[in-house]
Amino acid sequence: MTADLKNGKAVTGLNAAVVTDWVFDLDNTIYPARSSLFPRVAARMTEFIMAHFDLAEKEAAEMKTRLFRAYGTTMRGLMSEYDMEPDEFLHFVHEIDLSDVVADPELDSLLARLGGRKHIYTNGTVRHATRILDAFGIRGHFDFIFDIVASDHIPKPNPQPYALFVEQSGIVPHTSVMIEDMARNLEPAAALGMQTIWLVSDHDWAARGAENNFVHFIADDVKQCLSDLT
Repeated sequence: MTADLKNGKAVTGLNAAVVTDWVFDLDNTIYPARSSLFPRVAARMTEFIMAHFDLAEKEAAEMKTRLFRAYGTTMRGLMSEYDMEPDEFLHFVHEIDLSDVVADPELDSLLARLGGRKHIYTNGTVRHATRILDAFGIRGHFDFIFDIVASDHIPKPNPQPYALFVEQSGIVPHTSVMIEDMARNLEPAAALGMQTIWLVSDHDWAARGAENNFVHFIADDVKQCLSDLT
C-alpha cells in the first residue's frame, strides 16, 4: 500500500505553520517499518518468553503475537495473564544491538526545518527511545519523551495515558499533530482534538482502523511526511 491510494489525505493538506507540537511514535515511525530494528526487539521478546516459560521458539513467538494482538503490547498481556512484573521484560527486550545504525543527516535536517516542539510518545521505554534517537543523531530535536512506564504500563490505544501525556507534556491538543505507524493508536489523539498522520503499512495489525475518520492524513514514511510538510 502507498499513500497515494488514499485520495484527499496527503499531508500537503495540513497547515504545518499553525502546529505548535508534533507527537511522534518511535518504533516503525522514527525509522521505517521496513527497517530491521523492530524485528530485533520482537526477536528478544520471543527469546525472553522462551526462557521464562520454557517454550520452543515457535510456541514462544505464537504467544508473543497472541498477547500483542489481544492487549496492545506483549508486555501488557504478560502482566494481565501471568501477573508478570514488567521491568525485567522491558529492559531485556529493548537492549537491541544498534552498532550498525548511523546518524541520518537527512532526517536531522528535516526535523530542524519543522517548526514547533517535538515529542516522543512510545509504548517502549525512555532508554530505548533515547538510544534510538542518539543512534540516528536526532535526540536534540525532542523536548519530551513519554514512555510505557510513565503511562503506568497501559499501552496505546487505551485513552487513559493520552490524557496523562497531554498533562505532562503541556501540549494543546487542538494545535498538535500525532504521527503513528499503527492507525488505531490515532483514535484517542483525534478524540482529544489532535490532527493525525498515519504512516502507511501493509501489516494488518498496523493498518487496522486506517479507513476511519480519525486518520486525517497519511504518508509513506516519516521522511516523506516531513519533506511534504516543510
